[in-house]
Amino acid sequence: QVADLGCADCSLLWMLKFCSCIEVLAGLDICANVMKEKMHTLSPLPVDYLQPSERSLTITLHHGSVAHKDPCMLGFDLVTCIELIEHLEESELKKFPEVVFGFMAPSIVVISTPNSEFNPLLPRVLLYRHPDHKFEWSQAQFQSWALETARCYNYSVEFTGVGHPPTGMEKVGFCTQIGVFVRKYPQTGESVQSEKPTEAVYKTVFKAVYPSLKDEKYLQNAVISEVIFTAQIIKHRLMSKRKEYGDNPERKSKCQPSMDCFSDHLGKLVVEENMEPFVSGNEVYIPLTTIFSFPKVNRLCGTFEKLCKLIADKVTLSSDGSAVMFNIEQ
Repeated sequence: QVADLGCADCSLLWMLKFCSCIEVLAGLDICANVMKEKMHTLSPLPVDYLQPSERSLTITLHHGSVAHKDPCMLGFDLVTCIELIEHLEESELKKFPEVVFGFMAPSIVVISTPNSEFNPLLPRVLLYRHPDHKFEWSQAQFQSWALETARCYNYSVEFTGVGHPPTGMEKVGFCTQIGVFVRKYPQTGESVQSEKPTEAVYKTVFKAVYPSLKDEKYLQNAVISEVIFTAQIIKHRLMSKRKEYGDNPERKSKCQPSMDCFSDHLGKLVVEENMEPFVSGNEVYIPLTTIFSFPKVNRLCGTFEKLCKLIADKVTLSSDGSAVMFNIEQ
């Protein structure tokens, strides 16, 4: 679970939504209009419905200030504050550590801010890099603030940055300085719940729940599609083999495929004799046990019983329910 404070145009959230390990993303910004202009980029695309992910993903955007506490910001593993603190008024900056480190208390906090010592190297920067900046700190100022904050809230902090200075000016430091804070001790259940306000002060301006295979309706659709696709491949190979042997009576007797030749056509799939597909009249029968042996079907369902449950009444089966049926002409 990751929260981006001061998410602005949602560009970081957009990149993070592609990380398969993330299941919850939240953004917070004081300017709702900036978020609303770009929040459509966080919505699921048609491909997300056609090929649902195996993980769940929920993205929420909130309008509010980092100086205020809201229970919707509890429980996050990582909080990012990219180029945020320099936009805060003095009164907001004083409240910021308590809100982020004391109240939210994530495992990791990443804070970046401009390095004022780098400014003389930037063209057309007279005082601050952005007209909305309330301050810009030197390396010493940022590190002093970060170390004191870490000490107060039981975090460790390491410093890094992006944007290397020119050769010979290494003392200037990075263009943007970064502090990576890591909580020293895991929170207990009691400390997580103690003295946490229950009143919501943020306004939710956007929420998207991505289709996921953890939702049975999407899982069922995926399984049905994969079962039909797999069965069609097996049927095609079986019928091709019948056609190959069709002109030779001696070879035709071998058409109900031996497991040796058929396993070659199934990518050397190891199957039992009772799993062998066959033709009867105008119908092709592909045993569910054969289909379940295919890796993707097996991974989606987990158990043979789950496979049977998901395709019940959705796929044409033999009278005993043991095989998928296709008409030869289908």
